[in-house]
This record gives sequence, structure tokens and C-alpha cells, in this order.
Amino acid sequence: MAGRIAFQGELGAYSHQACQQSRPAFEAVPSTTFEEVVDKVAKGEVDLGMLAVENSTYGRVADVHSLLPRAGLHIVDEAFVRVHVNLLGVPGAKVADVKEAHGHVVILPQCALFLKKHGILGKVSSDNARAAREVAEAGDKSKAALASELAAEIYGLEVLARHIEDQANNTTRFLVMSRDPDHSRRGSGKMITTFTFRVRNIPAALYKAMGGFATNGVNMTKLESYMVGGTFTATEFYADIEGHPDDAHVARALEELRYFTTEVHILGVYPADRERG
Repeated sequence: MAGRIAFQGELGAYSHQACQQSRPAFEAVPSTTFEEVVDKVAKGEVDLGMLAVENSTYGRVADVHSLLPRAGLHIVDEAFVRVHVNLLGVPGAKVADVKEAHGHVVILPQCALFLKKHGILGKVSSDNARAAREVAEAGDKSKAALASELAAEIYGLEVLARHIEDQANNTTRFLVMSRDPDHSRRGSGKMITTFTFRVRNIPAALYKAMGGFATNGVNMTKLESYMVGGTFTATEFYADIEGHPDDAHVARALEELRYFTTEVHILGVYPADRERG
């Protein structure tokens, strides 16, 4: 094994699938929560962490703006995983037998149309792979799990209905986290730079801070705001841009950003996943 990589969920989870896809030579280590993944990386129990951050159907999954800086971790890669939701049941069961489908709160809205069509009640589970394991243990044909084919293989379930997600392009974005930053250029494709910042308390501060990216032709692919310290007066922003901090146009944009902010924190510089487009 090349190393160990922690993920949130049990064996067979989509995060486990992401680990196999992104770091196939690594041993995948299950973790209960995103915070546990981060802690294992920070304490050196594993080499890397796999963190699901957003889904094309559901939206944001984890708040990396607070998880990563607090632990001193760095983003070193991203992985876009095509999420195929499957209805998994015990051997011999059919779709018509299923009354309840168990899955994570994120997965249920992704196959709402299928569940409604077949009169199946969605039940929240803490993890899709755990749902698969518990369905296998119960041995009840009326209960099914919404999970990956990998989970079906691990827990001895049958795929009663394959690829039942509502959106054909249902994709989850994962970030690979490390204790050590790697700002080197890797591969021949685009680089992504992720950072957080807080604007100064002056009129139109955000507008002015963003101006440098527009004038320097830097493409910002993500911008989100967060409350800081439980108040309405301090706001932190999280952003993804295309480019490397050493690129001249990116360097100029970041320099202008710093002029209108109280702090800028680079969370990671990493290659763009080929599925990003």
C-alpha cells in the first residue's frame, strides 16, 4: 500500500468509491464524521483525507472553510465522482416488495422521483453504506438501501434497480486533504487555487476586492459567504479560481484582493479534475 486515506462513512460509501478512484493504491480507512477524517489526517493517523464538499443535485455537503484551516490542512487534489444511486435489497427481493428505502439525507432528494413513482418511503440513515449493511443484517424484503454497487458487493445485496438518480449528471466533488501543502504544478491541465478571505469594513469592499479578478481575466468558479463568530457584522468568503498563484494575472488579482481584505488564506493549489470541463 502506498499509504492510508480516510473517508467519511462505512466501507462501500461513495467516499470509499472516491478513494478507490483517486488513490487506488491507498488503504481506505472508514470514519464516522467529516471532523473525524480531518482529525485523523491532522494527527498523522492517515496520510490523506477524502472530503465530499458539494453535489450537483443537493448542493454543499461540508463546510471546508471551517474544517480545513482549523486543523491546518491543505487541499492537494480534487475528484469528481459520478454518483449512481442504486436500490439495493436482500437476495430474492423485487422493487415491488420494497416499502422503505434507507439512505443519507443527501442521497434521498437525488432519487425522489423514483421513490415517489414506486410508493417507497425514504428513511434517513447516517450513511449509505451503513444503510446497506443494516438492510443485509435485517433480511427484510420490504427494506432497501440507496447506495453504490460497491456496497452491494461488500454486503451481499442485490441491485433491484440501477442508476435511479433523478439527474443524469449527478456528480459529487471531493477534496483530497493533506497535512503538507503542495503548490507545485502537476499535470498538463488547469490548476485550481482555493482560498478564504475577509473583506475590510469599508463601503463596497467585496466589489472592490473582486475587481482585480475581473480586470486580470481570472475565472472565479466558486464564491460563497459565511458568518464569522456568530455575528452579522463579520463575513468570510470562500473562493475557487482557475490558475496558479505564480501566474502573473493571478498574482496581480490576489495582490489587489489583499489590499481590500483583512486576511487571505490559501487552502490549496491543485490540478483541476478532468471532469471539471
